[in-house]
Amino acid sequence: MEFIDLKSQYRHYRQDIDRRMQAVLEHGQFVMGPEVAELEGILAAYTSTKHAITVASGTASLEIALRALGVGPGDEVITVPFTWISTAETIALTGAKPVFVDIEPAGYNINPELITGAISSRTKAIIPVSLFGQMPDYGRINSVAASRGIAVIEDAAQSFGARQHGKRSGGVTLVGSTSFFPAKPLGCYGDGGALFTNDDHLAESMRAIRTHGGVRRHHHTLVGTNGRFDTLQAAVILGKWPHFEEEVQRREQLGARYSAKLREICVVPEVQAGNTHVYAQYTVRVPQRDQVAGVLKTKGIPTAVYYPKCLHEQPVFAPLGYRLGDFPESERAAREVLSLPMHPFLSETDQDFVVESLKSALN
Repeated sequence: MEFIDLKSQYRHYRQDIDRRMQAVLEHGQFVMGPEVAELEGILAAYTSTKHAITVASGTASLEIALRALGVGPGDEVITVPFTWISTAETIALTGAKPVFVDIEPAGYNINPELITGAISSRTKAIIPVSLFGQMPDYGRINSVAASRGIAVIEDAAQSFGARQHGKRSGGVTLVGSTSFFPAKPLGCYGDGGALFTNDDHLAESMRAIRTHGGVRRHHHTLVGTNGRFDTLQAAVILGKWPHFEEEVQRREQLGARYSAKLREICVVPEVQAGNTHVYAQYTVRVPQRDQVAGVLKTKGIPTAVYYPKCLHEQPVFAPLGYRLGDFPESERAAREVLSLPMHPFLSETDQDFVVESLKSALN
């Protein structure tokens, strides 16, 4: 059994993916070829944003967004400690200070009620994470930020395709950032990511930073980087794109089916009011998590833990001065969460085997 089955996906879409990649091999524009602009147009339309800017990775997208907003030494950026390290390391890479806020337990996302208490005169931005495939309450988050002139960047690396009150992830904040890492809901065959905004000035700055600080060759207006998205990777996503919405629907169906069957035996993900969930990871809470994972492994069922350590527990962030107990909900989640096999090609037979095996492991 596969945890995320990219091989089955390729077999289903082989003709579309191969045709798109072959076109790149024939025209030879491997850097910033026409597929990049074509994909950006599709992504902008999908998220209802004016600008979609593809970049080299989801990590690069966050750093580029922060730099375009002028975040640097002396600034603070609020985010959560229960996330992949990219969210906070990009803040540190700009020279700014990550400031952590605890999550709420039902959705694993930032607790909006705690944001105001973390804001200081140095707060330049907030990066909420749309973890596991659904979005936090961006209505409240945007309201708090707007009242204080603070930018909001959605870290939508795991939530592309999700909606909140009809608006798609990536298009609900000043800047949206996503990842096309192969395991994401919309993945390429390497690293990649994208940025979304309706702000023309920010879009111009992000495009410039992506290409060594300039939108015109040999004219550099900003300190930039090589953050470009490969044409071949754009071709892969274009090959998958006609099937994406069907995959999103299948993820929602499988997630709901898991929850219906597991709700009585463990803590299942709760879909918040107004949200849809794309279940980039289908994540439950179980007691004695590592022991349960070991039992499932003996039955051929792969699992994963996102994430076994909070960021304030990582040695690199020790200088921030946080201690165990500072973020109890994040710490509790890190000790209890377990992600089960989830992908659009998961059969109900295999899903039922996972359910029955988990029930057995918990008894």
